[in-house]
Amino acid sequence: MIVGKKVRLHPTPEQEILFWKSAGTSRWAYNYFLGRQEEVYQEYLANGQKGRRGISEGTVRKEINRVLKPTTHTWLKDIGSNVMKQAVKTADKAWKKYLKGLAWKPKFKSKKTTKPSFYVNYESLSRKNGGFHGEKIGFVRTAEPLPKLAKKKHYLNPWVSFDGKYWYLGFSYEVEEHKEALTGDHIGIDLGVKSLAVLYSVDTGKSRVVKNINKSREVLRLEKKLKRAERKRTRQLSSNILRYESIQREGKRPGHKPVWKRPISECKNQERQRHKIKLLYRKLKNIRSNHLHQATTAIVKTKPSRVVLETLNIQWMLKNKHLAKAVSKAKLYEFRRQIEYKCQRYGIEVVFADKFFPSSKRCSSCGRIHHELTLSDRVFSCSCGLHIDRDLNAAINLAHYTPSKVAHD
Repeated sequence: MIVGKKVRLHPTPEQEILFWKSAGTSRWAYNYFLGRQEEVYQEYLANGQKGRRGISEGTVRKEINRVLKPTTHTWLKDIGSNVMKQAVKTADKAWKKYLKGLAWKPKFKSKKTTKPSFYVNYESLSRKNGGFHGEKIGFVRTAEPLPKLAKKKHYLNPWVSFDGKYWYLGFSYEVEEHKEALTGDHIGIDLGVKSLAVLYSVDTGKSRVVKNINKSREVLRLEKKLKRAERKRTRQLSSNILRYESIQREGKRPGHKPVWKRPISECKNQERQRHKIKLLYRKLKNIRSNHLHQATTAIVKTKPSRVVLETLNIQWMLKNKHLAKAVSKAKLYEFRRQIEYKCQRYGIEVVFADKFFPSSKRCSSCGRIHHELTLSDRVFSCSCGLHIDRDLNAAINLAHYTPSKVAHD
């Protein structure tokens, strides 16, 4: 089984300069490939779709190594060759997906908005006492030791990235699945917005609620702080606008863009405010991710034999303007993904209830289905005398779910 890990780095000032150069090289190589690919593709269209449709990533790498590197781009010699090579490969993969209709057309990476990152050669990456050794970057200290690997094994797809505050090394590695004794318990999990998850155990007959971290005092405080910071940023930009000028875009309606009194790059206060907003987003993201990891790990550590979750149509839920923001912040799909890979590691069966299984509308006592139940009804009441929380009722139904119990609304 392959798992991923991210470790914080403690680079020296010299290494941090090299990190920034490597991240810039990776971004430049990605953009260079897209530029060359666009040139060839436009010629192909101009010639009536005759001739060469694209350029291979091998040809672009030869251009960079044999033409640009020895002449105009000598700074590439300071950076590991695999940084440029992997960036070109990534751009080539994105372009092929676009041609197959599997993704949008890839855009050029911006220096301001793109997350700084670069590839580290996995073959030369080796674990050392207190850190690791990488190609061209030497020994780098880490906040925690890298996991030990078996002989002739490598860390897979290692990338160094910067999140606005710290540098990290992200990689994957192979681990053995733990064959531990399971309790035989079945757990039903109902995901939601009011609470992140409601759990019900068949063996103990007890339930547990995993709170929605987005309703906590700290998250609400940070969101309020973020809102004010973004308003301040907007006021700064508005006060710097001299006028608007019209622009005509091909195939689109006429638009307008601002003409600045002073270039944004020279406005240091605005740049500081932008960085402050970026750090607030980072902190909120880390709080939510940490909460999900703690919740899913606590579920897996009880060692049930089976975990049952409902099949949610997240894309449809995001189309509801009243729910979209709360659903996106709850990160329901990420919860499901973490449950899947953590259960796989311990040999726990993960079952997804059928899309049409009425977990919320079915009475967990008598089995009667209440078709008139609406989303605003938070208490489930049945003629058999059952009065129970709506989410707990759904969790009980999921815990006892079997594929044969599918009923269409």
